[in-house]
Amino acid sequence: MTEAGPFQQQPAERATQSLPVRVAIMNQKGGVGKSTTAVNLAAGLALRGERALVVDLDPQGNASSGLGVERDDIKYSMYHALTEEIDVNGVIQETGVEGLHVAPATIDLAGAEIELVSAFSREGRLHRALERTTGYDAIIIDCPPSLGLLTINALTAATEVLIPIQCEYYALEGLTQLLQNIGLVQRSLNSTLSIEGVVLTMFDSRTRLAADVVREVREYFGATAYDTVIPRAVRISEAPSYGEPIEVLDPASKGAIAYADLTIEWRKRHGR
Repeated sequence: MTEAGPFQQQPAERATQSLPVRVAIMNQKGGVGKSTTAVNLAAGLALRGERALVVDLDPQGNASSGLGVERDDIKYSMYHALTEEIDVNGVIQETGVEGLHVAPATIDLAGAEIELVSAFSREGRLHRALERTTGYDAIIIDCPPSLGLLTINALTAATEVLIPIQCEYYALEGLTQLLQNIGLVQRSLNSTLSIEGVVLTMFDSRTRLAADVVREVREYFGATAYDTVIPRAVRISEAPSYGEPIEVLDPASKGAIAYADLTIEWRKRHGR
């Protein structure tokens, strides 16, 4: 595991933040719970009376399928919104949760990364697209597991970043580069962007390693780290196959309770 040190970023000034909050869920490592956190945080907000939009910016489309969107039924996706072939409002779909919508992704989105390389104002495509949306309290952006142009678009459009960190060996590996890239976007493209929080995922209470990772992350990130820790749970991993958030599929499960707690903590941080 990489050596940790004091984290200098201060928690965002949350209570006064204007609506809608745009949250980029990002980590350049795959398999850390980005899509799961995006789906379940957004669903948790909707279940508590807020209107939330999940923007799936990962070509794998896991957030889309996790909200019950069948890939064969997607006529327009975030690929079309980013290439400005269609207004983003024509991409957005309803989900089975009242107040929760999704702008889905397909594998075509991988092509957008290449097509946008030579495009004018390529870093601001998502920002311009989301400016056309109205009526949402929160927009949750699920980023791909990379630091490419799609992620840069997410950071340029976002007001804040939420970083999921898996409770396993090398949890902090690569975080220095991730924080440097966020800093670069802050300086060059989005001066109002803040690192709102870090959430620990896939915690296995049976292992000493998981507890060590929690301690190390809390030492490194301080108050930026959420108190809520998401456990490693079978029902959380099963929920995407049903196309439902965990709070809808099995509200009494420990995974559902954990994501409910995360949602409540997020709302408190934002003065809700």
